[in-house]
Amino acid sequence: MQIAENILQTEDLSVFYGNKQVVTDVTLDVPRNHITAIIGPSGCGKSTLLRCFNRMNELIPDASITGKVLFEGQDLYAETVDPAEIRYQIGMVFQRPNPFPKSIYDNVAFGPRINGFRGNMDELVETSLKRAALWEEVKDRLHASALGLSGGQQQRLCIARTLAVEPQVILMDEPCSALDPIATLAIEEVMRELAEEYSIVIVTHNMQQAARVSHYTAFLMVEDQRIGILVEYGESRQIFTNPTDERTEAYITGRFG
Repeated sequence: MQIAENILQTEDLSVFYGNKQVVTDVTLDVPRNHITAIIGPSGCGKSTLLRCFNRMNELIPDASITGKVLFEGQDLYAETVDPAEIRYQIGMVFQRPNPFPKSIYDNVAFGPRINGFRGNMDELVETSLKRAALWEEVKDRLHASALGLSGGQQQRLCIARTLAVEPQVILMDEPCSALDPIATLAIEEVMRELAEEYSIVIVTHNMQQAARVSHYTAFLMVEDQRIGILVEYGESRQIFTNPTDERTEAYITGRFG
């Protein structure tokens, strides 16, 4: 079977909270094994769009969509699709680190245990922590509380926890906004390494970060009536050096936003 070049796609995607439309007619492709950044000013629908990729918007009362979101060519919102299963295949790392009040080991093992994992848990925990570049820092205190880790370590633990359930896609919603520059660089390096095996979509307010780590960038902005639109989408190098839309250029050069 031929593997599709794009792992996620949206087709004329619009999102509503009750009667209020917040995103309109977004069509884009998310390439496999690349990092795709979503940038734009506050309130343009970046996080809303991201949550559509694993149906987390459904956890918000009165949220609904029109259009399509495709994962591996299949409609994510079809009646036969189990949202819980989708959230394992398309994992999420949130803005602020949210480790469980458990040990480091139990944080990573939590998802696999719920899924009925029958393999070697010690090996899975070690592999996940290594992929998140955290193993060397915690290997001698795996049974200590995760809440004792620094903010950057906690965020890498959350990445390891996501990796442990073996997703295909990792969504990151401003994962470095609560971290210092050193911790941010560590997370960015982890992202680059993970992109060799996983497809990553990151929402970031930091354009320098988007330019550093992403292969593709989508720029959203707000039109009339506070509705988010996709202005431009393409290779990050082109977006940040030679955007085709003057609104994109105005945003990345700081003239608005």
